[in-house]
Amino acid sequence: MAGHILVLNTGSSSIKYELVDVRTGRRPARGLVERIGERSGRLTHHAGDGP
Repeated sequence: MAGHILVLNTGSSSIKYELVDVRTGRRPARGLVERIGERSGRLTHHAGDGP
């Protein structure tokens, strides 16, 4: 099997996400959206091994 799976974990004011390579288990992308709807909201995204 080849491809990727997008995993989402949603809460009332945040979303965590992760892209997983099905064959290797590696995570080419992941991140967090915090305080959705607030002025202090923040997005953190990591691609590959770095931010």
